[in-house]
Amino acid sequence: MTSDKKTYNFLIAGVPYKLKTSHDDATVEELVTFVNNKMNQAMSVTKNGSFQNAAVLTAMNLAEELILLKRKAHRELEKLEEKAMQLSVELENSKNNKVLNN
Repeated sequence: MTSDKKTYNFLIAGVPYKLKTSHDDATVEELVTFVNNKMNQAMSVTKNGSFQNAAVLTAMNLAEELILLKRKAHRELEKLEEKAMQLSVELENSKNNKVLNN
């Protein structure tokens, strides 16, 4: 990400938006496509086709994904920390055994 900000014009579910960001073109395109796909999915299951309802449903779906990913990342980090602690203890024991054996 660079410090220069650029303005992007794009559509989400047919509604025009502007975004000023320092992300590169590829990242912005990926973000727009991702959100657009989520909105289109939400619009297809919204009974009255309400943009507002679809936007809330999209936000809830994205929040769910984010929270579940954060939980998974936290569990993985805890596993790594536990493994690092085990390795540290094993290394310390190995050094102590060498000192005792010499």
